[in-house]
Amino acid sequence: MVTKKAILLLAIGLSRAGLSAQQKNLVQYVNTLQGTNSTHELTRGNTYPTTALPFGMNTWTPQTGKNGDGWKYQYHKKTIRGFQQAHQCSSWSRDYAVFSLMPVLDSLVVDEDKRATAFSHDQETGKPDYYQVKFANQLQTEIAPTERGAHLRFSYPKGKKSFLVLDGYTNLSGVQIDVAKRIITGYVNNGEGFKEGFRNFFVMRFDQPFKAYGTWENKQNTIQTGNLSAEGKGKGAYLEFKPGLKVQVKVASSYISPEQAVLNLETELGNDKQLEDTRRKAAAVWNASLGKIEVEGGTKEDKETFYSCFFRASLFSRKFYELDKDGKPYYFSPYDGKVHEGYMYTDTGFWDTFRAQFPLNTIMHPEMHGRYMQGLISAWEQCGWLPSWSFPSEAGSMIGNHAISLLTDAWAKGIRTFDPQQALKAYLHEATNKGPWGPANGRDGWKDYYQLGYVPYPEVREATAKTLEYSYDDFCGFQLAEMTGQTFYSDIFKKTVYNYKNVMDPQTKFMRGRDRQGKWNASFDPYEWGGPFTEGNAWHWQWSVFHDVQGLIDLMGGDDAFNTRMDSVFTAPNTVNVGSYGGMIHEMTEMVMADMGQYAHGNQPIQHMPYLYTYSGQPWKTQYQVRNIMSKLYNATENGYPGDEDQGQTSSWYVLSALGFYSVTPGTDQYVLGSPAFKKITINLENGKQFVIQADGNDAEHVYIKSATLNGKPYAANYVKHSDITNGGLLRLEMSASPEKQRGTKLADRPFSLSTKP
Repeated sequence: MVTKKAILLLAIGLSRAGLSAQQKNLVQYVNTLQGTNSTHELTRGNTYPTTALPFGMNTWTPQTGKNGDGWKYQYHKKTIRGFQQAHQCSSWSRDYAVFSLMPVLDSLVVDEDKRATAFSHDQETGKPDYYQVKFANQLQTEIAPTERGAHLRFSYPKGKKSFLVLDGYTNLSGVQIDVAKRIITGYVNNGEGFKEGFRNFFVMRFDQPFKAYGTWENKQNTIQTGNLSAEGKGKGAYLEFKPGLKVQVKVASSYISPEQAVLNLETELGNDKQLEDTRRKAAAVWNASLGKIEVEGGTKEDKETFYSCFFRASLFSRKFYELDKDGKPYYFSPYDGKVHEGYMYTDTGFWDTFRAQFPLNTIMHPEMHGRYMQGLISAWEQCGWLPSWSFPSEAGSMIGNHAISLLTDAWAKGIRTFDPQQALKAYLHEATNKGPWGPANGRDGWKDYYQLGYVPYPEVREATAKTLEYSYDDFCGFQLAEMTGQTFYSDIFKKTVYNYKNVMDPQTKFMRGRDRQGKWNASFDPYEWGGPFTEGNAWHWQWSVFHDVQGLIDLMGGDDAFNTRMDSVFTAPNTVNVGSYGGMIHEMTEMVMADMGQYAHGNQPIQHMPYLYTYSGQPWKTQYQVRNIMSKLYNATENGYPGDEDQGQTSSWYVLSALGFYSVTPGTDQYVLGSPAFKKITINLENGKQFVIQADGNDAEHVYIKSATLNGKPYAANYVKHSDITNGGLLRLEMSASPEKQRGTKLADRPFSLSTKP
């Protein structure tokens, strides 16, 4: 017999269970519109409202911009012209493999400008598991994601003619309508740099019958009523439904075959009768992913900023592989146009993401990270080059050869899923050749770099920045060779790891451009952007010696001179000399708006710099600056970033910094301590262990570390090791409102530098 007491206890238990579940509903804190108020002149993130699963093969987003426009969604726009399956990782590079759907009322309008419909952000919801918008005409669109597709629902107002337009986007496309089965199948081929045979095959399955149908093309916007198929440039389809229906459509795609697209749909969406089913599963996936880090003690706004950034840090690189009928991974390679077994990831630029996004993955997603390292070696085998900027094939954008940073960092942290000899062979080829696809495909100026010890300017564009990054990359090659006993390679790369010294002017104590004759470029102005630098000036690039900060300190005259120069970064006037750019670019505008002197957090070169005080005896300044940057330059709104978000890098900087540490030197097992943003942070690791950062007394004023213990023992070092985290444990910090100038000031407390390597 069940007693009243038992029923009461059961009710209390259920209530507590519900409360616990509510506490773990982390998607509530995420705003996918964070950073969407972007323009060419001022980006504030350059994001779009991503509706996707973690690292999913594609995403869905509303489209405010024209087909082919990199700015696919801008917060200030007043109309939406479609809902895209998208893959874009940067507004500065156009998307690929795109198609879109747009519901239309009253009469069939296919023209993308004329079908654009007014909306208000008050009627818009952007969450990882769900996007919805209700237009001014009362037509509603809802989207819930899967890894390779989505579940959409269009709710048409009663008494209105109800159409749906499928747009084939900018290049070749094909569509076929099966009226009896309520299915549209087809493909798109848009984007740049693809191997022959590339297609994104899609399948759409509707839950309502078609009242009418046809095809159209988006060059002249001509309509072919009743047509069941079309193929060519910009070909699309349209459907008409009975007025006032709620129409659901399940969509999935494949780069391998039409049959695989159907399999992806069945695997990911086959059992979902309603959009709510898909949303529920997506929310569970996201809550599990976001729940790998639990933060306590901050405000609601703090949590919204943290989890919105953690969401953005969990999107790139995208899975480019699919699962066959037996659940085994395989993929169409963007590098050789063939189908291979195994894992492949794309859509990221390593110049941005080697700094924080990939190091964050080594902690949070080590199994996936190991698969990614396999994919890097596979890409090299398939096209002869390690990737530097994959979108989805190799574009070679930006500078440096940072695939070796990813590989070395993985090995240093115990992720050893690849052959290091293969990695070093691939890197040596990368470092001693120039590839065909862009400045970071191989090396610009590689012969001069080895013969002179630096890349000369003006003979080579952005030469000083390239010298600095090549020197770091060569350290990574040397480090991997040392860790794996590959003396042939370590003997090669140890000769160039100090090449950064050759572009340090001993008079001005700035990094500078110098020509082939060794002469420093005339009329030096540290405020001048461009020239020998990439998207910055001498103030910014001074610090890009990730692997040997102590060597940089020595070049600059010791700790006092080093600290004085770093202080000056934050106090110098935020003057801009546009230099070789000839006019203001958004990175300049963002630095001026930040009003933090010459500190330009909106771009990558200087993002690690606030942590360098820990190498020079003043760690309390790191603690102050990183907390100031987090609170001043980040939030969860449409204006949430101080510059381009850049495939998770700017978000990952925030996530790591909010945890209380940062990856200054990927390729080592250390993270440099800063100041955590919450009173308690629990990292739930894949191995089942937990690493807890407890910051007693932490708040907006108490940003300084007074004392620290690691697993109960006093801890003075200014870094934690990867193994400290993955073995689980407790880092306990006592926080103070005033600097503690004795802790962490000894030489032994400093993080790794090559010049002081034991």
